[in-house]
Amino acid sequence: MKAVIIMGSKSDVEYSKKIAEKLAEFGIESVLRVASAHKTPEKVLEIIREYEKEDVIFVTVAGRSNALSGFVDANTVKPVVASPPYSEKFAGMDILSSIRMPSGVAPLFVMEAENTALGVAKIASLMDESVERKVRDYQQRKKGEIYKSDEELR
Repeated sequence: MKAVIIMGSKSDVEYSKKIAEKLAEFGIESVLRVASAHKTPEKVLEIIREYEKEDVIFVTVAGRSNALSGFVDANTVKPVVASPPYSEKFAGMDILSSIRMPSGVAPLFVMEAENTALGVAKIASLMDESVERKVRDYQQRKKGEIYKSDEELR
């Protein structure tokens, strides 16, 4: 299983690297690519065609006006996870372009790099037992953090 992270511009690279780092913890390979649905739609299609014959999950990272997520989803049968980096600009309302999609277009929407990687890992776990084990371990660690925090406050 592989995650193909397509970012709308190079300004999204640091956020995308955080996703890739978390994916590696789940044992999922990732590839970082840059293509814009607005400026280079043919490049986006080229990337989809390059990877679509593999077992992949596409992750789209685009802020402002996020046409990328819907465009990728409309042109592949593979899962697409939209993960726009949060911005204080526009009071965060630019995420609406990632949430509201036309009929027949259904990218999954997840905020935050770590949660995006977890969502991808859960999809991958349907086909890979080792990823499933890593997701279970991750969830146990997160639960343990809560118990530890509670104990420290007592």
